[in-house]
Amino acid sequence: MADQELNWQGAFARWDRELFDAVARRHWPGADRVLPRLGRAANHGVLWGGAAAAISVFGSARARKAALSGAASLALASATVNTLGKWSVRRRRPLLAGVPAVRQLRTQPQTTSFPSGHSASAFAFAAGLALRSPGWGAVVAPVAASVAFSRVYTGVHYPSDVLAGAALGVTVGLVVTGSCGTSRRPGSWPVTSGGPPRRRPCPTGPG
Repeated sequence: MADQELNWQGAFARWDRELFDAVARRHWPGADRVLPRLGRAANHGVLWGGAAAAISVFGSARARKAALSGAASLALASATVNTLGKWSVRRRRPLLAGVPAVRQLRTQPQTTSFPSGHSASAFAFAAGLALRSPGWGAVVAPVAASVAFSRVYTGVHYPSDVLAGAALGVTVGLVVTGSCGTSRRPGSWPVTSGGPPRRRPCPTGPG
């Protein structure tokens, strides 16, 4: 069993590195100018704070509530990554030997690699927003995906770091918006239904 686990981990690590190297080798027209800047704009949640502010100013009352939900999701995801994720796995950042210098960040992150905090924050904000306002969520989702991809593109994260961060972000968005419970508002249940339906528990991990 131990040998099988080691083999599985080794195969996954190779796949992760091979995909990272494939992104580094490929030429992406126009991305050298856009993606590093986009990733920097998302530092400390600045990009998402600006998006929330813009939605609050130009959007409807529903959009403002969605922006607040997105901001709350981002805050929880960021706290989870920085207090649990980074210190639990303690994975080293990728080596930058194969990443073109023009893509590399001027200041390299000093924290551990797993999971990607930028990806978690981006997808938490997008999920929290989309679950309250699908229209605004559709606008923000491509930006969130681009921020997440930029972390592999600039060489600061492995693909699995980004995928784990994105999954964490979406999960936090679901928790914050309460979408894993009932979707009907109190007072909308039929009289013949015997009262409000039981709230469905949020899914939990194995064990």
